[in-house]
Amino acid sequence: MEQNFMPRPRNPLAKAKAEGRDKVNAGRFKDRAEPKANGPLGTPPKWIADTDQCKAKAAWLLFQNELPWLNQSHRTLVGMASNIQGRIMAGQEVGVQAMNLLRQMLGQMGATPADATKVTVPNEEDDEEDGLD
Repeated sequence: MEQNFMPRPRNPLAKAKAEGRDKVNAGRFKDRAEPKANGPLGTPPKWIADTDQCKAKAAWLLFQNELPWLNQSHRTLVGMASNIQGRIMAGQEVGVQAMNLLRQMLGQMGATPADATKVTVPNEEDDEEDGLD
């Protein structure tokens, strides 16, 4: 009986660096070239706002704080996730489909519980010691 295995999802280089995987598996990331982002995730767009029904802006800021490897190329995905998470934060009922979509988006952003335990982000003291001010 033939088994079909799907390859593991490829982790973004920034996430691999935050987790230290680029050092542990240096060969895997040696020739990796990823598209350049125009900068960090940044502030929420104007269409992301907090209302009584949805705390999307608060959710955006939560994602920005908890997932420091996200950048401008992730803004659309973070916006979508922020709207669903914002509804949850406002105490609104969300359906199973919305919860599954949020779970998938969190996985794509590297924010699942399994990924979160692996991520180590250098603190500011490490940056100063390395001369990376």
